[in-house]
Amino acid sequence: MLRTKRIYEAPDSRDGSRYLVDALWPRGVSKGAADLEGWLKELAPSSRLRNWFDHDPRKWGKFRQRYRAELRAGPKEEALDRLAARAEHENVTLVFAARDEEHNNAEALKYFIENRMKTQKRRAT
Repeated sequence: MLRTKRIYEAPDSRDGSRYLVDALWPRGVSKGAADLEGWLKELAPSSRLRNWFDHDPRKWGKFRQRYRAELRAGPKEEALDRLAARAEHENVTLVFAARDEEHNNAEALKYFIENRMKTQKRRAT
């Protein structure tokens, strides 16, 4: 199962493996308190894209398109595959710092990974 969660929310047992998917470390959070399996900076949107988006919900559709294009680069595809495979067998939580819980890169990543998982299942059958 794949979930998203703000890093400012306390970790709990339902989170499973927690991965920070932001390029910058969140303010005011210690690495111990974050309780992360890893920090996947390579899956974060570029600074240019992040600054352009500026968490403006009106840009959400275009942000997702541009972000997906960035993720199509080779090593990023491999990281997405690893997360998808892990989410098939255990809980995986994509952790983010943005205030907007609906329009953020973790939600976009979750959508991309879930679609990847569906595609892989169709190919396997």
